[in-house]
Amino acid sequence: MNDNESVMEEDDSYECSAESDSPASLEAFLSCLEEVGRSPEKVSVGHLIDAIGSRSYGPLLLLAGLIALSPLTGIPGIATAISIYVILVSVQLLIGRKHFWLPRWALKRQVPRGKLRKSLRMLHPTARFVDRFLKPRLTFLTKGIFQHITALLCIMVALCMPVLDLVPFANTTAGAAMTAFAISLIARDGLIFLLASGFCGGIAWLLIGLLL
Repeated sequence: MNDNESVMEEDDSYECSAESDSPASLEAFLSCLEEVGRSPEKVSVGHLIDAIGSRSYGPLLLLAGLIALSPLTGIPGIATAISIYVILVSVQLLIGRKHFWLPRWALKRQVPRGKLRKSLRMLHPTARFVDRFLKPRLTFLTKGIFQHITALLCIMVALCMPVLDLVPFANTTAGAAMTAFAISLIARDGLIFLLASGFCGGIAWLLIGLLL
């Protein structure tokens, strides 16, 4: 990326960049993110994107989804920051950009290193469980027009996040939806796309409940 320098060298033991056609496991992705910013006191969005790469949109969305699922959403402003990030990622996926771009101010957004690593470690058991069931299937749901549908649904979920923040733990559903959409792209698993669409239905139900 042009606006931020690489902050870590590639580690062969983790394959979170997913720049190749072989999808990395969800648990390996988490392990890689834990290694980011080992020395700095805080970790920036730029550090995380350097680690996962800027050419594959699945991992970029997965990053947002996992943070939305973690206790980090309890930090004021995180839900709004995730929402903006997801919209930027999804719009660029929608228009077919080859390389992901973020403005410098967004790249400099920081989270405490300790809270990040603790939150990611909490997700390992779930990631290990999910990895056992992922495989390429219904792959037509993960490419072509369905990639555009994924991008549009992620934008809609992101727009809902500031409102969902008013309901305790409601953004966990948004995080689950974004994580599932990301995994469907990485693992080319159309069944996960359908699951993500179900989470979107749950978000719609929550919004209707707030409005009525």
